[in-house]
Amino acid sequence: MKITFMGAAQTVTGSCYILESASHRFAVDCGMHQGNAEIEMRNWNVALYRPKELDFILITHAHIDHTGLLPRLVKEGFSGPIHATTATRDLMEIMLLDSAHIQEMEAEWRNKKSQRHGQRMSEPLYTQADVEKTLALIKTVEYGQPLKPGPGVEVVFRDAGHILGSSVIEMTYQEGTESKKIVFSGDLGRPHQLLVNDPSTIVAADYLFVESTYGDRDHKDETKSRDELAEAIAYAYKNGEKIIIPAFAVGRTQEIIYTLHLLSKEGRLPSDLPVFVDSPLATKATEIFRNNPKYLDDEAQVMIANGDSPLKLKNLKFTLKTSESQAINDIKGSAVVISASGMANAGRIKHHLRHNLWRKGASIVFTGYQALGTPGRKIVDGAKKIRILGEEVAVNAKIFTIGGFSAHAGLSQLMAWMENFRGGHPEVILVHGEPAAQKNLAEKIKAAFGWTVHIPSYLEELTLLPGKVPATEVAKVTAAPRIDWDFLLGDADHLLAELHKRVGQVQALPWESQTEIRDRLMEINRMVVELVSEI
Repeated sequence: MKITFMGAAQTVTGSCYILESASHRFAVDCGMHQGNAEIEMRNWNVALYRPKELDFILITHAHIDHTGLLPRLVKEGFSGPIHATTATRDLMEIMLLDSAHIQEMEAEWRNKKSQRHGQRMSEPLYTQADVEKTLALIKTVEYGQPLKPGPGVEVVFRDAGHILGSSVIEMTYQEGTESKKIVFSGDLGRPHQLLVNDPSTIVAADYLFVESTYGDRDHKDETKSRDELAEAIAYAYKNGEKIIIPAFAVGRTQEIIYTLHLLSKEGRLPSDLPVFVDSPLATKATEIFRNNPKYLDDEAQVMIANGDSPLKLKNLKFTLKTSESQAINDIKGSAVVISASGMANAGRIKHHLRHNLWRKGASIVFTGYQALGTPGRKIVDGAKKIRILGEEVAVNAKIFTIGGFSAHAGLSQLMAWMENFRGGHPEVILVHGEPAAQKNLAEKIKAAFGWTVHIPSYLEELTLLPGKVPATEVAKVTAAPRIDWDFLLGDADHLLAELHKRVGQVQALPWESQTEIRDRLMEINRMVVELVSEI
């Protein structure tokens, strides 16, 4: 069995692992690459995935960094079944349609500029029609239900406790007379998270693919996190300013609503304080949470049975129209505004930050992971100013970073989950994490369990060898083949050197000129990627 790492290799986005044997070729997850321009260009190089040759795809959960590239693969010829839980399928529908809408709007914006400059027109990464074709391929499966998606492969989906419908995938595959078990953690949730169940316990694997987002730190206690949110609200409420909460539409928004519900019951949420969920996607996701109570934890189900829904709140308003979103910023006095995206790099949250980040009495509350290069990461890291929608905005508001709301397991929780595998000696492959976190977690695993740990790189191939051999020889790693065009290297090196020399000159230009140059370079990059994919 050969595994190729198409993403989430020393990064936290683009999750996709392609598995190949003599009888089949399939993928676990197919996520969008998110981050800087270089990383996002990977989304256009889907020829590397060889979509037409994939027999089926298994999906751990609905987040875009695990599903967001599926419509592009369908557009390029993938036509096999996509297996996911029912709740994951429901969330994928709203998230992928929303993603397609963004792709279409961005392509329209690019093409308006291209027309003005006589440049080549570009297409969206995918369209809503591509999403509809993708949704038609999904086949749902329930937790604990054995599934045989291909010859010699049997999988079982277990609750990952991350978001609604999220899964750990247990896979047993047969090659010749050898049978091996692989476990893919997907995104592993933290115990005692609101709304969803704790992650399922699994006790055996030959190969364990485990996420490492928080491989170098633990989260704060849930009670302390609720106290910190109450403090952030009290600070801005006292000053008559707003509490702005960038939040992922699926999972995080619903947990924050639940937390506000608890604060209200405790008398720590002002009774006259309006709460806005300013995200059409989050609004639809909240309805899916309400319509799938069987996926919620026991505590939430008891509340619902007693007529006390954790997703209802006095003064809670969902804003769908753009005009309703804009009107929030005209409201005088304090209000809680929960809006996407969670890393403040897209969507309506950018407008709310532009209106409130410079206000000294306001609270900006980050409740989730902020990836390198995102506006959220820059603010959390202490930036004094940040560019939002083409404008330099001072960071004067009080910044709160509350880690206890994370839907990912922290370091100690990851170690505790892996403790259940002590009876065996799995080969561990760390995915979905940044290098520093992965290095720390690898050292902890080796010290605690004595297991072999590997940290793959982008496009690396890992061969799982059959038979019983010493643990250190089980995984044979080969780097992805390098394309060597000696006849182009001289010109390419000269061009790159010239670009590097001119970066300072570009940075001195007006913002509009910088944006134009950057967009043109990205378009050239995209053209090169497309050319390479055809060779």
